[in-house]
Amino acid sequence: MMERSFAPRNSIDPGPMKNFILPISAVVVLTLATVSIVRTQPSRTLSEPPIAPPRATFAERVVAVGLIEASSENISLSAHLPGVVEKVLVTVGQDVRAGEPLVKLDTRALAAQLAERRSDLVTRQAGVTTANANARTARATLADVQRNLRIAEAVADPRSISVEELSRRRSAVEIAEANVFAADAQIAAAQAGVAAAEAAIGAVETELARSTILAPIDGRILQLRIRPGEFAPAGVTAQAWLMLGAVDPLHVRVDVDEHEAWRVKPSAGAVAQVRGNANLSTPLRFVRFEPYVVPKTSLTGASNERVDTRVMQAIYRIERVDLPLFVGQQMDVFIDAGGLQTAMHNQQGQP
Repeated sequence: MMERSFAPRNSIDPGPMKNFILPISAVVVLTLATVSIVRTQPSRTLSEPPIAPPRATFAERVVAVGLIEASSENISLSAHLPGVVEKVLVTVGQDVRAGEPLVKLDTRALAAQLAERRSDLVTRQAGVTTANANARTARATLADVQRNLRIAEAVADPRSISVEELSRRRSAVEIAEANVFAADAQIAAAQAGVAAAEAAIGAVETELARSTILAPIDGRILQLRIRPGEFAPAGVTAQAWLMLGAVDPLHVRVDVDEHEAWRVKPSAGAVAQVRGNANLSTPLRFVRFEPYVVPKTSLTGASNERVDTRVMQAIYRIERVDLPLFVGQQMDVFIDAGGLQTAMHNQQGQP
């Protein structure tokens, strides 16, 4: 008789439950990860910016960027002659008058040349004195031989003086006249030498004067990048080591994109705002347009950067004098173009 085995009635098949363990675990892990990420994130709340962004006051406007500059434009000074700086006579921010000395170069070599030229002048002046004395001697000799010739020619009896003696006296007169002519030429040469020596002195004195850099206009020292003992090159340099400009009033050079240039009119109002604080604004007064459209160079600040964008530069005068503005500072500029747009619409509406 065969035996049968029966499973207990309370035993449960674990197969179906195993199918739910993995999804449930994934859901739990995902939930925990989400909660953890949410808790670790910083809390953010919307707030107003600490500084108001630039805002325009004109309904129709041209927006541009302006660069503050001196009303005389920024003048980059350089030395007439290369040399070592002996004295710096001004400081940054100092107001100077036209003709005031700014920087003095070492002039010891020129001073030595000047002393040499003056010594040469004294020698040449002595040569003029000697030439004049020789000329007086030659004229006295000429007068003497001429007198002797007249006496010989005035003799009543020709037999009292020989033909040879008369010929000798006439030759003596000719020789004396030639000596006078030579003496006069020596005087002229000596005087020319004196003039040349005086010109040489003047040239050295001019070089001495050029060794001191003077202010060309009334203005303010905007930049000073040289010290005593440093070498000052002559001519144009990559970076200006002495910059001067008239800052009363200040101007702003506005770069207007060439596509917007047609919208800018001299009579249009304009406002400039200080970057970083739109509450600091000033009205602008039109000065002039630069007639040549130039490549935009304000992307990186490099003076030789060339890009496809070209800009028309308009110069405006800053009306307010109580703002903390500095030469070289950028401003956001808004130019009114509303009247122009209205006029164009009216023209388009006419039959």
